[in-house]
Amino acid sequence: MRKLPIFLVALMLSAGTTKAQDYAQEPAPPPAPKEKKDPRPLKDRLYFGGGVNLSFGTVSNLGVSPMVGYKIDQKGKWSAGLIVNYNYFSDNRYTPKYESSTYGGSLFTRYRVIPQLYLHAEYNQQNYELYSPFSDQSRREWVPFLLLGGGYAQPVGGNSFITFQVLWDVIQDTRSPYGNQPWITGGVGVGF
Repeated sequence: MRKLPIFLVALMLSAGTTKAQDYAQEPAPPPAPKEKKDPRPLKDRLYFGGGVNLSFGTVSNLGVSPMVGYKIDQKGKWSAGLIVNYNYFSDNRYTPKYESSTYGGSLFTRYRVIPQLYLHAEYNQQNYELYSPFSDQSRREWVPFLLLGGGYAQPVGGNSFITFQVLWDVIQDTRSPYGNQPWITGGVGVGF
């Protein structure tokens, strides 16, 4: 049997030992950074608002659309929220009178460019009563909208604001009652 030279045996042993030492001496990975808890109380991160439609007469329109938003960043520039709505419509110019209701909801996000001016994006679904042009039958269908635009919020005292916004529907669903017209809305906000 042939003997290996001593220096080769020593080299092989030291290579394995060095490798084991390298693993043993590797520093532990740094601990994962702890998420910083938002120092603002929840009441300072939420805002509420919405709209009310009141129109009485031969053509009546009654509606409510409460809204809640959450300020995502600590500066309050970026927020997201939820809007739900219900609308009742009555038209006495027809016999029998025409009555219908619409309901739905939206998810939205806003970014404040300056304290009063914001950009707005909103995905909206509305349930409409749709009538066939060839019969008296109606059916309810959900109609989607993707609204993009912006708005203006004017403080009126305390934590209250009056808002005005102009939005355009980029989906343009054929069942939409709005066609290619802007949605112009206004309302009152508290905490935004």
